[in-house]
Amino acid sequence: MTQPTDIRRAGGPRPLLLDVYSCSGGAGMGYHRAGFDVDGIDIAHRPNYPFPYHQGDALERLASGEIQRYAFVHASPPCQAKCSLTIGTNQSKGWGGAHEDLLAPTRELLDKTGLPYVIEQPNGRAEIRKDLWLCGEMWGLGVIRHRNFKLGGCTANQPDHLRHRGRVRGYRHGEFHEGPYVAPYGNGGGKPTVPELQEAMGITWTNVREELTEAIPPAYSEYIGRAFRVSRAASRVAA
Repeated sequence: MTQPTDIRRAGGPRPLLLDVYSCSGGAGMGYHRAGFDVDGIDIAHRPNYPFPYHQGDALERLASGEIQRYAFVHASPPCQAKCSLTIGTNQSKGWGGAHEDLLAPTRELLDKTGLPYVIEQPNGRAEIRKDLWLCGEMWGLGVIRHRNFKLGGCTANQPDHLRHRGRVRGYRHGEFHEGPYVAPYGNGGGKPTVPELQEAMGITWTNVREELTEAIPPAYSEYIGRAFRVSRAASRVAA
């Protein structure tokens, strides 16, 4: 695995961002590249997370006085029951198990902080305002990975949704299809190897499949982070 270098850059202050439900740090790395220092929090043990990290309850951290240390918050709360990949499954209907849904309490706590924030969710029925919709093809990545973002107290222009170059590689209804994209979820059906996932997502610091399949490409959050910093700089000049 390639470890990221220069995690805390010298040469001036960088705004501090809290990466909530941080997983392996796909979002965190994008914000780091956009000029933020990053702290992560996740309920699971994440030894591959490439920045300072706390294992604990994200909702408790959002409700604590610690939150005021930060200039910006990114959150990717679990909401599998409303994800397009799980809608219609037995578990999403409450049969045989339950999906965790922390979207609503996360959004309420973020609104109370008064800080600018981003909430990321997959396509589906998640009840968030969809201010931004991103696709891997916007950066020529090897995944499509459509994601919706609610922007609280910040803005970013919507990039054009470029025409997909072809199909996602893998089996569909028993037939195998080639294509320029890999499927960043699951294990069977012609799914990519871990090295293929790393290359397609732009994530090199973890080789854990589960972490890769849950992540967003850093290109997404780098785009959002740069837009936020540009808009804040313009606001200061105007003032």
